[in-house]
Amino acid sequence: MFMRCFAGLLFLSSLGSAWAQLTPVGLWRNIDDKTGEARAEIRIVESAGVLSGRIEKRLGKNAKPDDKCEECSDDRKDQPIIGLEIIRGARKTEGKDVWEGGKILDPENGRNYTLRLTPIEGGKRLEVRGSVLGIGRTQTWVRVP
Repeated sequence: MFMRCFAGLLFLSSLGSAWAQLTPVGLWRNIDDKTGEARAEIRIVESAGVLSGRIEKRLGKNAKPDDKCEECSDDRKDQPIIGLEIIRGARKTEGKDVWEGGKILDPENGRNYTLRLTPIEGGKRLEVRGSVLGIGRTQTWVRVP
């Protein structure tokens, strides 16, 4: 009897960890959808049901540690790229494993795009869609273990 209960608890705890991965919260490596090159690591966090994400590390071969967001036009203008908040305001869509309603910043051109985040492959990858008036592009980010 004890072994059945123990096995059941192990099974339930493994389900919990699998479900916990179906979230954008964590550390991600973004991959350039045009070149296939890793560009940066972004940490996504949640506070009061709202997601935000900051660049923790730049990986591009031309990245300099002191680069600033010169193209930004809001409060991020001339702020360092490392530490820059590029994801703001996304919330989980009720009944779905999708986070929407926020914005994502492309620090290379300073533009903000409407954001949709969708964990895929059991949370190992994250589809990141940025769009304006329904036209946009999707990148697939990889979870950093």
